[in-house]
Amino acid sequence: MPDAHDNEPPHTVPPTIPPSAVTVRAATADDAALLHRLAAATFALACPAHTSLESIEDFTATVLSEASFTSYLADPRRALFVGEDDGVAAGYAVVIFGDPTDADVTAAITVRPTAELSKLYVLEGHHGQGIAPALMEAALYAAREAGARGIWLGVNQENERANRFYEKSGFARVGVKQFLVGDRYEDDFVRERRL
Repeated sequence: MPDAHDNEPPHTVPPTIPPSAVTVRAATADDAALLHRLAAATFALACPAHTSLESIEDFTATVLSEASFTSYLADPRRALFVGEDDGVAAGYAVVIFGDPTDADVTAAITVRPTAELSKLYVLEGHHGQGIAPALMEAALYAAREAGARGIWLGVNQENERANRFYEKSGFARVGVKQFLVGDRYEDDFVRERRL
């Protein structure tokens, strides 16, 4: 006899997000174009001022392309979420389950099994509306449900707003790594939180 949960998406949002104008849902295969548009509109917000427009456009056209999101959505090691404000898609998050492949991250993190909060972005006009905390709660829930005991992320050292948000969300600075955008390596903090 089929279980009532057989028709649920593989990664659901936590039941504790309070009702409000902000909602979070698990992204579906039909969301690749939407996720690409959100990524193209938000990636530059996380880049240092010295990052060239050409490098940002190249990154969004390749790593954050619609085809890339199609692949991410089909990958069972990833959970993707869309944050909505009054029904309008205004942010997204991506969690990757499993050990990191970056040597600097592997040396820095202390809790295993782990997951990576790979992306968490909100459209500029929707900052301060509660979308980022709701996406964070969904990401943490997904990591716990997948069996992770910790979760880590990389964030540009110059991104003060994001660093404040991650500290407030319980992510301690545990190391550094580099992140390639265009032809320049940027310096990231590695942050980790126990689950």
